[in-house]
Amino acid sequence: GLSSGAQIDNIIYMFSTATTTATATVTARSIPTQLTLLSRHRQCYPRPIAVAVSMHARHPPNHARSAIVAAGDTGGGGVAGGKGARAHAGVTAHYAQTVRGRLTMAAAAPSRLTTPATVGHIPGFRRRVAECNEITPEDIASGYVPLVVGGVAVGLMQQFFAEALVAHGGGVFVPGRSLAEGGKAMGGEMEVDGSSPTGGGQVTVEMDAACAMTPAQRTEAAAAVMGSLRAAGVVGGWRDELFPVSAGFGQAPLMLVERAAASLLGIRAYGVHINGYVTLPSGEIELWVAKRSATKQTFPGKLDHLVAGGLPAGVSPGECVIKECGEEASIPPELAAAARPVGVVSYVQNYQGCCKRDVLFCYDLELPVDFIPQPDDGEVESFERYPIKRVMEVIADTTLFKANCTLVIVDFFVRHGMIGPEEPGYTELVASLRTGGGN
Repeated sequence: GLSSGAQIDNIIYMFSTATTTATATVTARSIPTQLTLLSRHRQCYPRPIAVAVSMHARHPPNHARSAIVAAGDTGGGGVAGGKGARAHAGVTAHYAQTVRGRLTMAAAAPSRLTTPATVGHIPGFRRRVAECNEITPEDIASGYVPLVVGGVAVGLMQQFFAEALVAHGGGVFVPGRSLAEGGKAMGGEMEVDGSSPTGGGQVTVEMDAACAMTPAQRTEAAAAVMGSLRAAGVVGGWRDELFPVSAGFGQAPLMLVERAAASLLGIRAYGVHINGYVTLPSGEIELWVAKRSATKQTFPGKLDHLVAGGLPAGVSPGECVIKECGEEASIPPELAAAARPVGVVSYVQNYQGCCKRDVLFCYDLELPVDFIPQPDDGEVESFERYPIKRVMEVIADTTLFKANCTLVIVDFFVRHGMIGPEEPGYTELVASLRTGGGN
């Protein structure tokens, strides 16, 4: 039926020859409003139309081969389509009206189908991603002190922490040469050269410049320094968990350090984030969303993934997924093992002044509709299942989600075709999801 007072003159509809039934559900906000077409094969997202309508369409004769509905006030021929929609097959109804509650249409000759560019959630998504990429190469060159371990630049520190590291270092951490004088660049990504504001003379802090220590010896020496910094109140939020310090993922660790110091040292850190979702009988996808405990050390009360966690030393990403699933959401190992690795996102974030350089391994885990996750380790207050439209709106319009979660979820939208290149800013958005590099 029509929403109150709505008129449907000048709307263009396109339908299929298939017996597939499609349901078009419209939220009545204003004119033009937004149309969402849900089909069993594919979930399509807002396209502008002239009115708000709810209807069912079933196999009009001799036209396109899938259930599709087009928005005619966008300049003609727009498509929000199900499986099989193609540019070469379709028919346009130039006029439509309701007769006793049923939709009728006048069909015209087949026309070429295109998807109009529309302004949707991408501007909001790009804002969220930008909030995780506040630190520029210029900031790095002028505002951070490189940490060099065994001749390899592995960290970027604020000036105050670099000074504290040397002061409490007992000769373990010492002022070093500039990168321009021979230090190796950070994984080849952040080399400081003569074009930087420092002119290539950026001072570093070094540990074991002679490469005379083993990784175990460096770990032991660094632990004593971090303990001193903890006692002095410089390092807080102690975790008793070790993170690897290396030139890149899969590289042998140069040493291990307390996780609480990782951001202060500016080392590359790794984590796993799991998109836990269900597929309803209608074909619609819903995402499980966690709310972080109000007493959690970091980002209390923020919305989060079903499961996420930092990757400690000696644990593989797959092992970490199963461990975190059990600890955070009471997901049994046999169910957690179905999580699929689907890529990475990365960023360079200003976290309380620290240069936080993280790589997150992304996983998708489709759960049974009747499975209800349960908090187990006190880090999560509650879980709730969100329709995709609600997730999109919350990310685009608010900062309720923990910032780095938004990158992983936006990547989920991209991979599942929930947003597409017809929307302005799409290519820039996709490129921005891996700004921090992949190593």
